[in-house]
Amino acid sequence: MLFVATAGTGYILGSSSSVDYLGLCCTCAGTMMVAAAANSLNQVFEVNNDAKMKRTRHRPLPSGRLMLPHAITWALSVGVAGTALLACKANMLAAGLAASNLFLYAFVYTPLKQIHPVNTWVGAIVGAIPPLLGWAAASGQISLNGMILPAALYFWQLPHFMALAYLCRKDYADGGFRMFSLADASGQRTASVALRNCLYLLPLGYLAYDWGITSGWFCLESTLLALAISGTAASFYMNRTAKTARRMFQASLLYLPVFMSGLLVHRLSDSEQSMPVEKSHKFVELLPSLESGVDNSEHIPQRKYRCDVLGAQARPPVAYASVAPFPFLPAPAYVSS
Repeated sequence: MLFVATAGTGYILGSSSSVDYLGLCCTCAGTMMVAAAANSLNQVFEVNNDAKMKRTRHRPLPSGRLMLPHAITWALSVGVAGTALLACKANMLAAGLAASNLFLYAFVYTPLKQIHPVNTWVGAIVGAIPPLLGWAAASGQISLNGMILPAALYFWQLPHFMALAYLCRKDYADGGFRMFSLADASGQRTASVALRNCLYLLPLGYLAYDWGITSGWFCLESTLLALAISGTAASFYMNRTAKTARRMFQASLLYLPVFMSGLLVHRLSDSEQSMPVEKSHKFVELLPSLESGVDNSEHIPQRKYRCDVLGAQARPPVAYASVAPFPFLPAPAYVSS
């Protein structure tokens, strides 16, 4: 359901002013089928491990409610059908992303869980692809603007799963999984990874506004939301207990739906995104006439007058704030002489 929700959000963000609801439904259905196939293969490969864990021993395969041939047949059938649906009703790019994610989840992430703690970071990549898939299904391409939600998914998954891995350390050890928290007795490195990735969420609202994806309200809301989850991560870092880990986990469950809802509510349509560009183009066309007027003036220097006009009319609203909140971002470029 997480994959379907993020893919659907990505589809809407990648659409123009009008959303193709049939295409949205087909994209969500195809994503659901491929995700079901990946999850089924995961349980096929980990049936013996799941049987040893309290959290997973009641799943259909370890409990004996389903047999392996049934699960394998189901996974292959639904995986092929979902990929084909995306290829026919969306495009080959979306189908390729779905098939790649299925392979990455079932055949890279799943075995890696028993080999090396880096599996969590690979799993974060898997979780970041569905919104990109949705964007590609709607727009037919992958662009920089389409990276906001995948970036949020990637950074969000680290505190989410670090909290889970900390709370379920004994269960993961019994199941034979090599989680990051198992090699971190004090929990300090686990908490550090969670806090660091929460802080990485802070600029995303500003970037969505600066790139013309959302209105300025989303910048404010996203920043407050990231500060809230960062606060729970900081609390976990300073006092590493099950209570603070559970609070961070619960905050992560709240963060994602609120972030995605904000993206959808404050999304700018194509016409709203193009308005500042059109105005700046019109202004640039007027510059020659302004300059000719300056040449006839006796007391106003041409360079100073042009800068004043540009400063008053051509600079976008974000110009003055684009460097201050995040010094590592480049300064905006204006019309040069």
